[in-house]
Amino acid sequence: MRFRHPDGSTVHLSYCTNVHPAEHLDGVLAQLRDHCEPVRKLLGRDRLGIGLWLAKDAARALITDPAQLRGLRAELDRRGLEVVTLNGFPYEGFGAEEVKYRVYKPDWADPERLAHTSDLARLLAALLPDDVTEGSVSTLPLAWRTTFDEAAARTAHTALTTLAERLDGLEELTGKSIRIALEPEPGCTVETTADAIRPLADIASHRIGICVDTCHLATSFEDPATALDALEAAHIPIPKAQLSAALHAEHPHLPEVREALAAFAEPRFLHQTRTRTATGLHGTDDLAEALGGDVLPDGAPWRSHFHVPLHAPPAPPLTSTLHVLQDTLARLVGGPEPRTRHLEVETYTWQALPPELRPRSRGRLAVGIAAELTLARDLLVDLGLKELP
Repeated sequence: MRFRHPDGSTVHLSYCTNVHPAEHLDGVLAQLRDHCEPVRKLLGRDRLGIGLWLAKDAARALITDPAQLRGLRAELDRRGLEVVTLNGFPYEGFGAEEVKYRVYKPDWADPERLAHTSDLARLLAALLPDDVTEGSVSTLPLAWRTTFDEAAARTAHTALTTLAERLDGLEELTGKSIRIALEPEPGCTVETTADAIRPLADIASHRIGICVDTCHLATSFEDPATALDALEAAHIPIPKAQLSAALHAEHPHLPEVREALAAFAEPRFLHQTRTRTATGLHGTDDLAEALGGDVLPDGAPWRSHFHVPLHAPPAPPLTSTLHVLQDTLARLVGGPEPRTRHLEVETYTWQALPPELRPRSRGRLAVGIAAELTLARDLLVDLGLKELP
């Protein structure tokens, strides 16, 4: 979906296909047919943006066989789909029964992360619509914190610098400008937007910036105005933002709130949980750990890294952080010019919701995704953007 900003530029809205994880190219093609096109039809649009997730094997197949890449581009066109952004955070196995810490491997100290991201940039340059010259790829925020020392930080810095040089060369070759966006996430080396400023300032390239994920921002209790102003002051670009909402519990000390939270403690994804008290930010790596004892103070609200559907917050006594998304979005695109032009709805946890909230069919999932995109569209229109055909 495309929108005209009051300054005349185009802002793109998509939804991320990691909600339909496919490891191989045939699975990617199937998801376009079985999921993405039905969402487009439900929305009544001739064109729908998707934030494509290409796992390692799918990306490698496309890189090594130009005919298959041309075939993917033709299939996107045939089904009324377009790609301006890729989700390069998960490398493989995102559809596994247990993902948890695996999603942070390989990290930016591993040469494979550079190789994979370089492949994604080349693929995106080939998949961009003919009338679009800018693409973005979101990626791991360096590493999970426990495995990242000074030597790893130096290696990651070299890798990102090398990547920036490759992206310069890619634009010279193709005329397409691809930028990479590190996605701060609780528990990672770059947990907050503030954590990103020093390593990205050291790289000093407009090719490497930040992906602002509004669930992650909220989980870490970051104030959108403070976070975005600090990035602007440090001249850190925002190639992409992910529109998502975290799970919020206002009174986690109450038994009924604990019981409601326990329904969201599931075995597939990591749900980092945070609270902010007078002594600072406190957290656990997973929601089950927070519920398991007195490891997390419960006198102030808790937020958990669980991407809940934008249009359907959980029932009381829980809620979502949709208001943080709204505030962030207003500051990103509600001003005289957009601070990012790529927006991606990223609710990948539909099948990890409590059983009674999960969509029971492809059709119900498509209805839910369409509802999220409709909400995002309405927010953009309310900010003065005009939806384009």
